[in-house]
Amino acid sequence: MNNETSEIKPSDSGGIASFFKFAQHGTCMRTEIIAGLTTFLTMVYIVFVNPQILSAAHMDPKVVFVTTCLIAGVGSIAMGVVANLPVALAPAMGLNAFFAFVVVGVFGLTWQVGMGAIFWGAVGLFLLTLFRIRYWMIANIPISLRVGITSGIGLFIAIMGLKNAGIIIANKDTLVSIGDLSSHGVLVGILGFFIIAVLSSRNFHAAVLISIIITSCCGLFFGDVHFSGIYSIPPNITSVLGQVDLTGALSLDLAGVIFSFMLINLFDSSGTLIGVTDKAGLIKSDGTFPGMSKALYVDSLSSVVGAYIGTSSVTAYIESTSGVAVGGRTGLTAVVVGVMFLLIVFFSPLAEMVPSYATAGALIFVGVLMTASLARIDWNDLTESVPAFITTVMMPFTFSITEGIALGFMAYCIMKLFTGRLRELNICVVAVALLFALKIAFVD
Repeated sequence: MNNETSEIKPSDSGGIASFFKFAQHGTCMRTEIIAGLTTFLTMVYIVFVNPQILSAAHMDPKVVFVTTCLIAGVGSIAMGVVANLPVALAPAMGLNAFFAFVVVGVFGLTWQVGMGAIFWGAVGLFLLTLFRIRYWMIANIPISLRVGITSGIGLFIAIMGLKNAGIIIANKDTLVSIGDLSSHGVLVGILGFFIIAVLSSRNFHAAVLISIIITSCCGLFFGDVHFSGIYSIPPNITSVLGQVDLTGALSLDLAGVIFSFMLINLFDSSGTLIGVTDKAGLIKSDGTFPGMSKALYVDSLSSVVGAYIGTSSVTAYIESTSGVAVGGRTGLTAVVVGVMFLLIVFFSPLAEMVPSYATAGALIFVGVLMTASLARIDWNDLTESVPAFITTVMMPFTFSITEGIALGFMAYCIMKLFTGRLRELNICVVAVALLFALKIAFVD
């Protein structure tokens, strides 16, 4: 037994310590609470960013603030209690932008139908988990496509951030062009990004939160937002609770959208769970970790519940590694995060004081983090690099995550087939490519 384990205080030997297995993981109550608070500070930005993004889908941002807090709180607590893992859950960045700007904005669907698509995608993810197909898909989809999907979403989010800050604007001749760099909104948006980048490079865990606070204060100074208090009773959420249009979403036209929600959430959440548990030293020699099946059930069911109460797909957050870095090893870390999210429900007026350019820096920085995975591609092997490139660039260029995934899978099959490397294809990739090809041929 290591020294940290042997020095666990008597107060940490009670019911809570026994339930979360403090001794087995070499931790204590104080360490887990600090880890939980650290994780919360690194990901609390989502309660300000998600309402702004979903408001573009004509949803009430005040209500979305509450539902975001509720699902993040309940999901994180469930992960901690059921799976005993230091992993927090919240609505996924990327999928919320896909829902608001593409599914509702471009396709012209109501947000209720869009939430229905999220719901059915989450149900599909749950069924994949239930029948253990999820493990098979994770193992069989090539790294180049996984990286392409992640990086493409990153670029997609970054474009949203650049647009919200006014750094890029529409141009009928060149599609896009630079915005007015003398505008205070653009300058504050750029400031917000560099605050995050600099503080993150110095390992400051609450970099995003600090950036949002500073840029929101700038918004108050310029008169773009107004102080409306700090504390308030949460607004009624019946305007979104249970308002999903499940029947309207069951359409062939939306099959690709539903599949995209399911596929992206599958890789995002599964990859994050593996990354966080590896950082915590919980990964076994066979690549699994304690409570793996329970964790996968919790994250898929959280997305189902999230869609029902009116928020985007829920996923495990990579920011959980910040809590792990300061010693979090058990589910109590996630429980603390969840409790903090439930408490912040009563501070909804703060969300109203966050202008769009204040969250733009966070969106751009998420793009930086997500595109970093492109370094994992073997660029000398064109049968891998071409599909990864197509997947990555076609998401922002077509303004559609679905099309990016579809074209990437089809490109992978084409490259392997016509270069004599047919044996490198597997049933999973071919099946997904064929489904998307049929959708393009008969549905689009």
